[in-house]
Amino acid sequence: MDGSESDDSSHFERGVDHIYEAFICPLTKEVMHDPVTLENGRTFEREAIEKWFKKCRDGNKPPSCPITSQELSSADVSPSIALRNTIEEWRWRNDAAKLDVARQALFLGNDESDVLQALMNVRQICRSIRSNRQGVRNSQLVRMIIDVLKSNSHKVRYKALQTLQVVVEGDEESKGILAEGDTVRTLVKFLSHEPSKGKEAAVSLLFELSKSEALCEKIGSVNGALILLVGLTSSNSVNVSIVDKAERTLENMERSEEVVRQMASYGSPETKHSMTTFLGELSLNNDTKVYIAQTVGSSLVDLMRSGDMTQREAALRALNNISSYEGSAKLLIGIGILPPLIKDLFYVGPNNLPIRLKEVSATILANIVNIGYDFDKATLVSDNRVENLLYLISNTGPSIQCKLLEVLVGLTTCQKTVIHVVSAIKTSGAIISLVQFVEVKENEDLRLASVKLLHNLSPFMSEELADALRGTAGQLDSLVAIISEKIPISEEQAAAAGLLAELPERDLALTREMLSIGAFEKIISKVVGIRQGEIKGMRFERNFLEGLVRILSRITFAFSNETRGITFCREYNVASLFINLIQSNGQDTIQMVSAMALENLSLESINLSHMPDLPPPSCGSIFSCMSRPPVITGLCKIHHGVCSLRETFCLVEGGAVEKLVALLDHENDKVVEASLAALSSLLEDGLDVERGVKILDEADGIRHVLNVLTENRTEKLTRRAVWLVERILRIEDIAREVAEQPNVSASLVDAFQNGDFRTRQIAENALKHIDKIPNFSGIFPNMA
Repeated sequence: MDGSESDDSSHFERGVDHIYEAFICPLTKEVMHDPVTLENGRTFEREAIEKWFKKCRDGNKPPSCPITSQELSSADVSPSIALRNTIEEWRWRNDAAKLDVARQALFLGNDESDVLQALMNVRQICRSIRSNRQGVRNSQLVRMIIDVLKSNSHKVRYKALQTLQVVVEGDEESKGILAEGDTVRTLVKFLSHEPSKGKEAAVSLLFELSKSEALCEKIGSVNGALILLVGLTSSNSVNVSIVDKAERTLENMERSEEVVRQMASYGSPETKHSMTTFLGELSLNNDTKVYIAQTVGSSLVDLMRSGDMTQREAALRALNNISSYEGSAKLLIGIGILPPLIKDLFYVGPNNLPIRLKEVSATILANIVNIGYDFDKATLVSDNRVENLLYLISNTGPSIQCKLLEVLVGLTTCQKTVIHVVSAIKTSGAIISLVQFVEVKENEDLRLASVKLLHNLSPFMSEELADALRGTAGQLDSLVAIISEKIPISEEQAAAAGLLAELPERDLALTREMLSIGAFEKIISKVVGIRQGEIKGMRFERNFLEGLVRILSRITFAFSNETRGITFCREYNVASLFINLIQSNGQDTIQMVSAMALENLSLESINLSHMPDLPPPSCGSIFSCMSRPPVITGLCKIHHGVCSLRETFCLVEGGAVEKLVALLDHENDKVVEASLAALSSLLEDGLDVERGVKILDEADGIRHVLNVLTENRTEKLTRRAVWLVERILRIEDIAREVAEQPNVSASLVDAFQNGDFRTRQIAENALKHIDKIPNFSGIFPNMA
């Protein structure tokens, strides 16, 4: 039963009466059951002394006394009848005392350890002496143990089930007591509610009861019993004992004609209704959900079309119970659940479903569209159904609103249907009302559904969402508050970050509002916390961090119009953080966004770099004003002013060049493009291009840039590479070396012939640097 404890009455069976030494076998150290005496007068447990004599024979030794080592003339033994009767009388008194103690302890209000000890004592007594089952039955302990099944403790219920099985084994009267009232119904419910060990104990007890034909009928009369037992036999449970006992219980029940009639009567309206109601109440495992969908799924869907509201309600609640698992949901879709479900949800008129049942319909539909099964969802967005969903959302309460939003979440994760949802929302102007749900605090499920929906919509409606969030105070705050929650990273936080990340990065008004509410301080705190391992959440961490970095990068697009952005980036050393982030191997989006942010920061460096303040010249003598100006050292090589990573975002001073060059070998074209853009910021007009090229060369960047050009991966990469190569080839020594590389010349010629107008011009200049300009006529059309 349970290997974690022993129910054997070993080590001197602690009873109420004194244990006499004569009761104890010298070999087993336990109270004897069948004492026998040797010719030398020593007494032992029969089984123990016989094992001793066998050991003597196996060793070719004469029989001997294991205590005195005295050789015996014979291995014959004599039963000690008087001693056995005395021990049995002693044991009976002891067992009666233990049963009395158990009777006093078996109350739910008592300490759990006392109840468990009492149950163990009852099992010991019933196993040791069969006749004591009569004592258990007469003392009404069976009913007391049945009451213990109401305990809130899984362990107590499990031990009570084990004890009842020992008590009723082979005892028809005890089984009759157990079958009284609702106990069998309770055992059937345990097949779905209990953990694996409790489920095994429940099905084992039902198997014992099923050995009685009368009790087979009792089990079969419980709604759902047969379905649950069959479900257990068809499950993939690792506990083979559960499957075996369920199969053997069904075999016993099939011998009952009444049970067979019950199975055949499942088609009657009364039985269907009671069975359907029961299925809506059960806690089902996934295997049982599939079995129910296979066996009675069609009947449940048919009941949804019934004119009887009680039958429709029972069917909806049962379908709600089995639709949350992908395997059973697939079957329901195949059976045809969607048409009546949609009709129930949207129909208004005679026999209309009340709102409480529309909520159940919405829950089923949400289960089906969110299981991940790729079925044709187009029917769900036809005939103005999305508009109807939006209308219901605006005119119902929070519970059904939550489920309807979850339906839209499922539809917006599908490429075929998301466009229809977006179109309906834009046409109806529903985005304003949808955004308001992010402020809900009293219903976490509703808020989560709304944030997930808005996240799914954000790639298609970023401007509309930005307008909505700017226009109403509180909602932007609410999203930032969700992101800032101090909990392990949640799905809602990742969705909220993803939503804000999709908003137009150059929307200055939105960036200013985020600065005003302190959003960027909270965002950078989260980024640092994740990077340092202080904030964790394995499932959503990657998406959350990606969203945070994208939100943080938007502040670098506002420098020209918002000085607070520069102040923030200086205070929090944002440039250093982005340099660290471009080294996030395996996180392409983070590397790309960080490189883009570094480009913006670097482009601002020329405005922030400055000459140091010099002391005024001393004119104390006639010659002092004619002296040479002081020599200034420590100036930036390309900005020719005082630079630092923190204050002027200088990539050279921050050691970022080598790290950006390393990204030029990346497999992701967008990462390479962002890195090229960031490196290009060091060769812009107004900077010391020659020194910039030298810095790039020292980082082995020129070779990598030329490789990008010659690989000709995408038009955007070519455009970026041509711009950089033209700047590089302005250096005569490098131009001479590159002129000897035919693949570079060929790539420039290709860009000269096939690029857009601006790229052609730049490619022409690059070819002039290496004297490789081809003699084409009419390359450039006449420009007005």
